[in-house]
Amino acid sequence: MPPILNAQSLSKSYGAAPLFRSIAFTIAEGDRIGLIGPNGSGKSTLLQILSGAIEPDSGEVALRKRARLSHVQQDSQFATGQTVRTLIMAALERSTVPADEWQARLAETLGRAGFESLDAVAESLSGGWRKRLAIAEALVQQPDILLLDEPTNHLDLAAIEWLEELLQSAPFASVVVSHDRYFLENVATAMVELNRAYPDGLLRVTGNYSKLLEEKEAFLHAQAKHQEALENRVHREIEWLQRGPKARTSKSKARIDKAHQLIGKLADLNARTRTASAGIDFSSTDRKTRRLIELENVSFEIGGRMLFQDLNFILTAGMRVGLVGANGSGKTTLLRLLSREIAPNAGEIRTADALQIVYFDQNRVLDSEVTLRRALAPESDSVIYQDCVIHVASWAARFMFTGEQLNQPVGCLSGGERARVLIARLMLQPADVLLLDEPTNDLDIPTLEVLEESLLEFRGALVLVTHDRYLLDRVSTAVVGLDGLGAAGRFADYLQWEAWQETRERASKTRVRTPGREIVPGSPPATTSIAKKKLSYLEAREYATLGQRIAEAEDQLKKASAAYEDPAIVSDADRLIAAQAELHRAQELVDQLYARWEELETKMS
Repeated sequence: MPPILNAQSLSKSYGAAPLFRSIAFTIAEGDRIGLIGPNGSGKSTLLQILSGAIEPDSGEVALRKRARLSHVQQDSQFATGQTVRTLIMAALERSTVPADEWQARLAETLGRAGFESLDAVAESLSGGWRKRLAIAEALVQQPDILLLDEPTNHLDLAAIEWLEELLQSAPFASVVVSHDRYFLENVATAMVELNRAYPDGLLRVTGNYSKLLEEKEAFLHAQAKHQEALENRVHREIEWLQRGPKARTSKSKARIDKAHQLIGKLADLNARTRTASAGIDFSSTDRKTRRLIELENVSFEIGGRMLFQDLNFILTAGMRVGLVGANGSGKTTLLRLLSREIAPNAGEIRTADALQIVYFDQNRVLDSEVTLRRALAPESDSVIYQDCVIHVASWAARFMFTGEQLNQPVGCLSGGERARVLIARLMLQPADVLLLDEPTNDLDIPTLEVLEESLLEFRGALVLVTHDRYLLDRVSTAVVGLDGLGAAGRFADYLQWEAWQETRERASKTRVRTPGREIVPGSPPATTSIAKKKLSYLEAREYATLGQRIAEAEDQLKKASAAYEDPAIVSDADRLIAAQAELHRAQELVDQLYARWEELETKMS
């Protein structure tokens, strides 16, 4: 079967700098393509060309007749006053979905996306829910191809897992620009890296992110051998040319021409394979104090909702804390409390004397009109980094910017390039404590790897909010999880936090429904003499004791849950495993008793 979309010989430039030249891109039925590449390589531009939003300088895009394509852009913006309902209805009106199916499609799509209020104003939603809404707006149109540009930006970890499951079971093909390595590992059936280092402008492999790394390594190894052989040939030809051959014979002329071709070929190969990485290195102070920040019974409430209460925590030098929780659970609020930007409703936050805290805000903005030169060095043409004066051109080069870019407005930079500017400014401030709120948004994978190394080497304390599970697993030495309902817990890693969430979800089942009756955990089921007459003697006796047995089992479940959540056992692997096993047994018993109660109730009805 021919592909749904076939793009050939695509080229696009902005000014004198080409993004890509003569590349080919195809999308077939069932494809889930992960698209990666360095910042500024043209990933977002390529998606816009494929969607028809902009035209290539050359080349063509052929879309199968009657095929439908939806594009979710990197920044989710909605018109003033639009509600969730009106936005989706407008999308349905633009689609080919029959009008009599609109309400069903609206309810199904928004239900799967997790929306409860259809009359919420789109502008008032958090970044994560705006992203969900943009995805729902695309899905409701029943596309054959879905293009997603950095869809995991602003999504919490639960929403990322929702998106993974959605794409894995989707009937449509998809192309996803993402730098979330776990996401690409779990979702992609094919990977494309857009990079001038490849002769065709890109490398495409069948498989997930791990497969791309294997194929890329093999390609680069072969290219290095080819480059070495070419350098040897060029060296020999240069030696021959230096001996001063006379171009009198056709043979001599041909060899001179061939030598020049080889030199040009080597220069082109060197230009393509020249790589650079951002020089990220956060400066810590020489403070010797171990205890930096201490939280004692800290509580914070907003809009009548308790985000967390009675939070106790000590942040010491060398700690790298990953802060996790759903959107709206209070992660950014906790960072603002730690930075002393706001005060808690209750409890106390004590900090070491003259503590230097550097805060990276996820809602960071740059003046799009200011030049890159002034964004990097606002006061002069130099910066002071680790007591050294560095010229702005050298400082810019450290973050992979060219001299020509210094006089460009920041608004002309890609999202990843703007993120590098913000990190460059952050690095100029020595810190005892780094508070980083979603620093990975828009960064390419090579820059992410440099960021990881820098955070691992940072000698101060770090509190990190990120949706990048790979970064979280690699960098954090402890994880603090917020459930947004007032509870918080400390864990060894992200997997332990996930297990805690699952346990709490099972334990928080508020009711079990049966025909004509419902039961609330903690309140044993009522019994009647009429009902008992429909059971055997032994079943009636069992039924009569079920209420008390359920109450006792739930009491034991609460105790097991409290023991498992005890911070004192986090660092004791044996006690933690034993507590988890006990919690599992207690939950199984409660589930079995309720299942038996439903079974007997059904028999009596």
